[in-house]
Amino acid sequence: MQIVTNESLVKRNARIGQIASIGGLGILVVGMIISFTRADLFIWSLLALLLGFTLSQVGIYFGNRWGRRPRPDEHLDAALKGLDQNYTLYHYTTPTAHLLVGPAGLWVLLPRQQRGTIIFEKGRWRQKGGGLIQAYMRFFAQEGIGRPDLEAQTEIESVHKFLSSQMDEDEVPDINVILVCTNDNATIVESEEATMPAIPVKKLKDFIRKTAKGKPISLVVSKTIQDAFATSS
Repeated sequence: MQIVTNESLVKRNARIGQIASIGGLGILVVGMIISFTRADLFIWSLLALLLGFTLSQVGIYFGNRWGRRPRPDEHLDAALKGLDQNYTLYHYTTPTAHLLVGPAGLWVLLPRQQRGTIIFEKGRWRQKGGGLIQAYMRFFAQEGIGRPDLEAQTEIESVHKFLSSQMDEDEVPDINVILVCTNDNATIVESEEATMPAIPVKKLKDFIRKTAKGKPISLVVSKTIQDAFATSS
C-alpha cells in the first residue's frame, strides 16, 4: 500500500495546537487571578476566561488531530498495513482528510477516538457511557463525536466535485464513507438505520479486503483516480 501524507500540514497544525493550548491555559490563569484579586475588573476577568477557554478548545481540536500520538492518520496507516500496492491511502492531500483508493473502491475514512458506546439512534450518531469522568473529559479534554452523518455528505460532495473536474462525471465511481473507531475502549452498537458502516480500526483491513472481493471498481479506474490525485498534489 502506498501512503501519501501532507507532512508539512501535520507539523504546522501540531504547532498551532501547542501554542493554542499553552496560550489558553495562561490566559485562564490570568483571568482567575484577576477575578480573585481585582473585583473591580470583573469584566476583564470574564473576557480573559472566555478567551482562554476558547483557545483551549482550539488547542484540543488541533491536538487531537495532529499533536497526539498516534495521530488519526497513524492509526489508519497501521490498521491498513499489508494491503497490496494497488491501494493508496491519502492523508490531508485530497478534498477529504483521509481517503483510501484501490480495488475496494473509494472510501472516505472518518476516524473517531472517543471511548464509550457509539450508537446511531434518532437520526444521528451518539456517544454514551463513561459516567461523570467521561462527561468531564468530553467537555474539557476531548471533542464529542460530532455529526459524522453531515460530515460524510460534505466529504462525498467534495471528492465527487474534484473527480468530476478530472474525468468524465459518468465514470466517477461511488464514493463510500466509513466511521472508524480508533479507541480500544469504544463499543459500537450495530443499527440497521445507520447512515454508514462503523467498525473498530482493528477490523478495517478485513472489511476492505472483503469489499474488494465484490470488485466494485476496476484497477484501470482505480489507477486513473490515483493519477488524478497525484497530478493535483
